[in-house]
Amino acid sequence: MYDGLHVDITDAVIGCAIEVHRHLGPGLLESVYETALCLELAERKLPIKRQVGVPLYYKEQLISEHRPDLVVADTVIVEIKNAVRLEPIHVAQMLTYLKVTQLRIGLILNFNSAVMKQGVRRVAL
Repeated sequence: MYDGLHVDITDAVIGCAIEVHRHLGPGLLESVYETALCLELAERKLPIKRQVGVPLYYKEQLISEHRPDLVVADTVIVEIKNAVRLEPIHVAQMLTYLKVTQLRIGLILNFNSAVMKQGVRRVAL
């Protein structure tokens, strides 16, 4: 359900993704899109954390570390994909990232789309 939380940031990220997609098109490595998206976000003066390790605990024991692609303005997680289509596992991954980071909003950006707007999935916790 769309609740409007952090809409200014998510709109800015989506705008940056559209700009990257317009210039690069589909079919490249996810790391290429991540780098280009970071450049666009920095140009708009949005603070970015890239591949930040987030600890995962099980019964108070550290068992793993998750690495979301980007965290924008300490409020929105961004996962970059280059998939034929977004699958339920991509949403499950985002929900896990939101839970372990205690953030509420995430964007899954699938750059393997004919039109970038069709490759955007907003996930709220």
